[in-house]
Amino acid sequence: MFYTYIIFSETLDKYYTGSCENIENRFNDHLNSRSTYTKVAKDWILVYFENFDSRSLAVQREMEIKKKKSRKYIEFIISKKSFE
Repeated sequence: MFYTYIIFSETLDKYYTGSCENIENRFNDHLNSRSTYTKVAKDWILVYFENFDSRSLAVQREMEIKKKKSRKYIEFIISKKSFE
């Protein structure tokens, strides 16, 4: 299983979108400064994720979200889907 996920930092008031195979390990990477963009904050929370059968589909969805460059879009998809 592969995932596209969104995390949020209240300190930075920013969202980060990514994709991975192991969501727990990847989230721990974000919390423990093993990701360049997210190492500036320690209060990231997982606010959204989607499951995919392949890495390419997860990356494709990640790019789709990032290309929108829209906080409103991110907040819209977060509000429309609950964790499964």
